[in-house]
Amino acid sequence: MESHRRTANDVSAANRSLAGVADPVSHLNGHRPTPMDGASFHAASERILTTINTVIDGKSDAAKLALTVLLAQGHLLLEDVPGVGKTLLAKTLARTIDCTVNRIQFTPDLLPSDVTGVSIYNQASRLFEFRPGAVFANIVIGDEINRASAKTQSALLECMEEHQVTVDGNSYRLDEPFMVVATQNPIEMEGTYPLPEAQRDRFMARISMGYPDKDSEIEMLETHQATSPLARVSAVVTTAEVAAMIATVQQVYVSQAVKEYTVSVGRATRESPLLRLGASPRSMLQLLRAAKATAALDGRDFVLPDDVVHVAEAVLAHRIILDRKAAGAGETPHSVLRGILSRLPVPHRPADPGNRAPGSTNRTTPVAGMSRNH
Repeated sequence: MESHRRTANDVSAANRSLAGVADPVSHLNGHRPTPMDGASFHAASERILTTINTVIDGKSDAAKLALTVLLAQGHLLLEDVPGVGKTLLAKTLARTIDCTVNRIQFTPDLLPSDVTGVSIYNQASRLFEFRPGAVFANIVIGDEINRASAKTQSALLECMEEHQVTVDGNSYRLDEPFMVVATQNPIEMEGTYPLPEAQRDRFMARISMGYPDKDSEIEMLETHQATSPLARVSAVVTTAEVAAMIATVQQVYVSQAVKEYTVSVGRATRESPLLRLGASPRSMLQLLRAAKATAALDGRDFVLPDDVVHVAEAVLAHRIILDRKAAGAGETPHSVLRGILSRLPVPHRPADPGNRAPGSTNRTTPVAGMSRNH
């Protein structure tokens, strides 16, 4: 395990017990974040994306989706073969923010207490004291998460869903904002354990990095030989700014028509004969949150059906399970989702609401939905 910048293991902060966890960003050091205006939101997001793109060559879409998940209060799963930049993307995203960052190298002998923390008996005080684990940070990088046993993987379930850790009957709140960025190798590779369905469902989105194109790979050879570009990365936003960006995304308007469209996507996966497990209700909530973040990053304070379609595969493909006959016929989760999205009717476009930036106050009649061909 390794940490970056200021330490995340502040025992006094971690020992605050919770009766329950409400809105994850309803507080930041005791204060509710104030949403940003459109210009500030755009400037902050551009700083983050520009920094990531100087390190990760030819993966601007992956960088934007990673930022989308962060602003949507989700967790990100990076899956691909070794050596394509999964951990580098996770580290770069973490370093663009002036926040606490811990990295956990998942191995078969990693224990749940290494992740969450453990109560240790203090002989001087004759009391048990809680020592926080590596999960107590704003951003937790779980490297090769599927090399650990299912028991250790399950230690993250409560952390990711409720933003708290329960040890020996006491609950300890995690720092906010909180995000897990996990990498995993394909399950066909040696020494891996498949992630349980409940674990996969906690991740808002899954990204497959893929190999870079020829020009990007040549650029990498020219610029990454002497030193890693990660060494030159410094924070471009603060934790408070990220919390304000998240608060801005929360204010993005979603019409009733877009909500119904989102639900229809989920229900179609559950009714598809090609799938034996469809999308969960939790995934519908996360799909809409990701669509709101996408709209904000595109400079709008309202969601279009296009935003839902844009993130649907990344949010849903790792949650659904193919029927065996469909898998044998060559179908994939992505192909099934594309077929569902192509058949679903899209909400009609009402009067043009204009293109308002997130955080604007001159709201007129909210949009009810737009054609995918708008």
